Amino acid sequence: MLIIDSKDCENIDKALKKYKKKFEKAKILVNLRERQSYTKPSVRRRTQVLKAVYKQQVASGKFDN
Repeated sequence: MLIIDSKDCENIDKALKKYKKKFEKAKILVNLRERQSYTKPSVRRRTQVLKAVYKQQVASGKFDN
């Protein structure tokens, strides 16, 4: 549960902006999407390895993205 401390004189837009930032930092939506379907640990590991390989290739200059 996210709690936003707002002062009486604070604008509602500022409070909403704080809430959105806290929501993103807490990664609530990411966790919710992750839990929608089960992924096997081997598949999860494989995707992490593929991402790492891709990042390394981009850093070395093989891809121009």
